[in-house]
Amino acid sequence: MNGSDKTLWLPDLTYRGGQFEDGFGVACDDGGKIVELAIAAPELTNTVRLTNRALLPGLVNAHSHAFQRVIRGRTEYHTSNEKDSFWTWREMMYSAATRLTPEAIYDASRMAFLEMALSGITAVGEFHYIHNQPDGTPYDDPNLLAREVVRAARDVGLRIALLRVAYARAGFETGPNPRQARFIEAEPDVYLDHFIKLRKDLAGLTGQAWVGVAPHSVRAVPLNYLKEVVRFGNEQGLPIHMHLAEQPAEVSACIEEYGRSPVALLETEGLLSERFTGVHVIHITPKAAHMLGQTGAMVCACPTTERNLGDGIVPVDKLFEENVRVSLGTDSQIQIDLLEDARELEYHLRLQKKERVVLTGRDRAGQSDLASKLFECATINGAQSINAPGGKLESGLPADFFTVDLNDPSIVGASKDDLLSSIVFSLSRPAVKDVVVDGKRIVEDGRHAAQDEIVERFSDLQKKLWG
Repeated sequence: MNGSDKTLWLPDLTYRGGQFEDGFGVACDDGGKIVELAIAAPELTNTVRLTNRALLPGLVNAHSHAFQRVIRGRTEYHTSNEKDSFWTWREMMYSAATRLTPEAIYDASRMAFLEMALSGITAVGEFHYIHNQPDGTPYDDPNLLAREVVRAARDVGLRIALLRVAYARAGFETGPNPRQARFIEAEPDVYLDHFIKLRKDLAGLTGQAWVGVAPHSVRAVPLNYLKEVVRFGNEQGLPIHMHLAEQPAEVSACIEEYGRSPVALLETEGLLSERFTGVHVIHITPKAAHMLGQTGAMVCACPTTERNLGDGIVPVDKLFEENVRVSLGTDSQIQIDLLEDARELEYHLRLQKKERVVLTGRDRAGQSDLASKLFECATINGAQSINAPGGKLESGLPADFFTVDLNDPSIVGASKDDLLSSIVFSLSRPAVKDVVVDGKRIVEDGRHAAQDEIVERFSDLQKKLWG
């Protein structure tokens, strides 16, 4: 390959090998793959200088419900119930989900994905469960809404794993909920048929859009159905995602139905594996954390959403002790800032335990590795969870990265040694300046090329929904 075929993105500092180094940039070919981490050289004629910026691997958002962007700020009031909870919030969310057209889902998703891009996210796992028309009748194309979500991500420039959700019932010994009619595919054969069709639809988007199976929860998918979906996912080598132990009521209902907690049920039925990611995983015992670690299963924490809904605190300290890989998700989109989610993993435990620096060990130099652990949750672990290329800067991987302004007030004055801690614990979103996916810049100087149009369309949608 000639030097002229390469583009060198050259910042002041590049995060490589767990630390920041100066003088190195990311050289990528015209296909968007990283060729090497290189220094400036005459043969690299296509050099993009990123002055006063640090470059880091793109963030990976492992759990998103993009359509929920439409309810941001509209559930923060006390209902007529004596105690508000996840369950009362859920009914308000359903009221929006029942009214979204395919075009509205596209506009809402594109707004959420724009915010993700502006915050340094380059890939997203979309846990997608709106399949049907509002009355529960399937569309002529049963994947119409899934494809609208994928289209939104691609138009923004993000990679997307469409985690297509299996949803069969309202719950154990619970009658049908009309507000869930858009989610229901009552038989595993129906779900898998639709899933296979979607996989074929996306086959031409290798590395840009792909699929994973996602049984919603033990509440929504009975065991026989669940086993069939997970078996298929394992046979096909797909990501397998599932809400798990998010609510005490979910745990109690699982024990009532199966005589086991959700994690114990999955472990004894052989459904946990290195491809499996449990989302939330809040209400578990140390024994359950051990089961997850022994099987290689992953966990996706969504701490901003979890604190907003009053769900509880993910016991990340216990998960880390069992070497469970923890990724991060923006979930309900109440706030889209994956670095905020990263720092909350630690901060929530500080409040709970009334001590500092809970999730820590020591690196080879004797320094705390807390920031790097949390940053891995937002990058490498997320990529592993959704089977995304990237999560780190290495030759042969896609050139997916973001830059931060070293003179931004939130991190100015940081040295190379404490820059990652400053970014993880203090960075403000406006400090993100460039976002590059596959060697193509989708955010430049803090703005996306389609930003004005996306915002205008979303504003019009909100007026229609709530005006």
